[in-house]
Amino acid sequence: MSDALVIIPTYNEKENIEAIIRAVFKQKKLFDVLIVDDNSPDGTADIVREIQKEYPERLFLEVRKNKSGLGTAYIHGFKWALERKYGYILEMDADFSHNPKDLVRLYNACAKEGADASVGSRYSEGVNVVNWPMKRVLLSFFASRYVQFITGIPVRDTTAGFVCWTRKVLETINLDKIKFIGYAFQIEMKFKAWKLGFNIKEVSVIFTDRTQGESKMSGSIVYEALFGVIKMRLKGVSKK
Repeated sequence: MSDALVIIPTYNEKENIEAIIRAVFKQKKLFDVLIVDDNSPDGTADIVREIQKEYPERLFLEVRKNKSGLGTAYIHGFKWALERKYGYILEMDADFSHNPKDLVRLYNACAKEGADASVGSRYSEGVNVVNWPMKRVLLSFFASRYVQFITGIPVRDTTAGFVCWTRKVLETINLDKIKFIGYAFQIEMKFKAWKLGFNIKEVSVIFTDRTQGESKMSGSIVYEALFGVIKMRLKGVSKK
């Protein structure tokens, strides 16, 4: 058993899932992988089950009944990880927008450099996004600036979904009180960790848009991220 678990939420990712799992397992650092699949009709979970035969002690699968949102998928994975005593829990997309080679850098920022959480940041050193239309780049960039303005959080890429959490952060945050399910989930987690006094380190990465499968971005997700942060800021943080 590794001390680090990579959680990958999936919905209709049959084109990517085998390749991303194998890419994680090829890293020099040993990572376990948990796939949280929202009952994908394209058979994503069946592909994972086949790969599990090769890696019964390193690859795990949780299948939920419905498509319930990114945030709840990660919460499910966080709780699963905490029950099994992993020291470092990482978030990662299935579509190769996050480079598996950067997993080690995120892990090291926490395990060797003392951060409580590390964020694979697109905006800590300029704008490092590949294959996005300019409209989406601007939306993402200014959304993060907007969050900084509203909350005061010293994180440049608040919507980033490439993150390493130490166990103590996830044990301290009241996961049952996380409200948001879309990209605002990423903002809320970072905001609460920061307000609770944890040290968040940004690690510059290059984000590359997916080439296989379909994006899960929607207007409702953007709305939640833009307007939810005001409610989040006003309500503050509740501990366990």
